[in-house]
Amino acid sequence: MIKKLFQTPSIDWVKRYERKHSEATHPLLKAFYATPLATAETPIDEIRFVALDFETTGLNAKKDGIITIGLVPFTLKRIYMKDARHWIVRPRQALDEESVVIHNITHNDIINAPDLSKVIEPVLNALAGSIIVVHYRKIEREFLDRALKEIINEGICFPVIDTLQLELQIQQRLCGGLWNQLKGRKPQSVRLGQARKRYGLPAYTPHHALTDAIATAELLQAQIAYYYDAKQPVRDFWL
Repeated sequence: MIKKLFQTPSIDWVKRYERKHSEATHPLLKAFYATPLATAETPIDEIRFVALDFETTGLNAKKDGIITIGLVPFTLKRIYMKDARHWIVRPRQALDEESVVIHNITHNDIINAPDLSKVIEPVLNALAGSIIVVHYRKIEREFLDRALKEIINEGICFPVIDTLQLELQIQQRLCGGLWNQLKGRKPQSVRLGQARKRYGLPAYTPHHALTDAIATAELLQAQIAYYYDAKQPVRDFWL
């Protein structure tokens, strides 16, 4: 069992939300930060999560935009598919040929899609009060923050559990030490599909926001079941 994910001090997200609520001026962010959040000491098996995934026009949040959003609420025991949501939005940036090849979303798919500003309220409502789970936090954190700055002139911050970072920690533990070095054992890929394969999870078609959100939820369930104590406090995992 892995005792702790990170050695750096955990952020007190409850206090940060209180501060952000007092600083926020837009009603959407006021409501987001006012929604109660689990305390740092809450056991992870008592947490209600939301797995979140974006497909974007590129990887640079400063110049690229969100084109699809997928999310699904879950716990360590259950995924609530009836509450899963998926949005296609029209980005303010042109689609790039390279990104189209990856996510298969074309100009025809977005021509009648709403601007992100039209769906941001239900997105934030679905995320409020939950611990957000992602696979590579840089994308969801930076893109949502940037999008809100463009839409309402205020950014956003929120706690995440990053299954990519979690898997990296697991691989380093499994392959660390002199004996493993002598045997030539090296950490394996932490990409979503490859990580899932090691846990016997099914292969899903990648780069669909909702499917990837579901895949991320299942991966966290497996990671905790295999390598962690479900009674560990959420502060051991969130960033």
